[in-house]
Amino acid sequence: MTDVQSHEHPAFQKLRDRFGDGIVETHAHHGDHTVVVSPDHYKEAVQFLREDAECGYDFLSDLAGLDRLRLHESPRFEVVVHLYSSQRNDRIRVKTRPADDAHPAVDSIVDIHPSANWAEREVWDMFGVRFTGHPNMKRILMYEQFVGHPLRKDYPVNKRQPLVEERPIENDRPSTLFYT
Repeated sequence: MTDVQSHEHPAFQKLRDRFGDGIVETHAHHGDHTVVVSPDHYKEAVQFLREDAECGYDFLSDLAGLDRLRLHESPRFEVVVHLYSSQRNDRIRVKTRPADDAHPAVDSIVDIHPSANWAEREVWDMFGVRFTGHPNMKRILMYEQFVGHPLRKDYPVNKRQPLVEERPIENDRPSTLFYT
């Protein structure tokens, strides 16, 4: 466990008290406070950070994925959530690392932060990390027939994908919305 005591964030101790060994690591770098949570406690930790009166992280700024293949670290994948407290003008980063590299999955947080909906779908589409309990876990950027997840570090750059038939567009004129 890595702790930077001189930059200890008040939420770190609250999370340790609540989740114990579920808090894998905490650190701060240039004022960016990060807590790494086990996948088993990920959703609970995000909910706790939102609902606890002293924390109050009520806004999800971003949710992203990371493939750590070239870092030679296990687990391979990481889900990164950036939370913001509008009451205290404070930010915190929550990370979790799905244990199964072959079929990475973590709980969806859409019911806690609805704005996570599309971001979770993007992480699924690009990295292959599935979000259990997501209301609509399907591709968002790639077409349905696309094979694989293109932001994985081992995705073959020259891989040929199945061609799909062009779909007709009903109205091929530019939208008048921009020209009125």
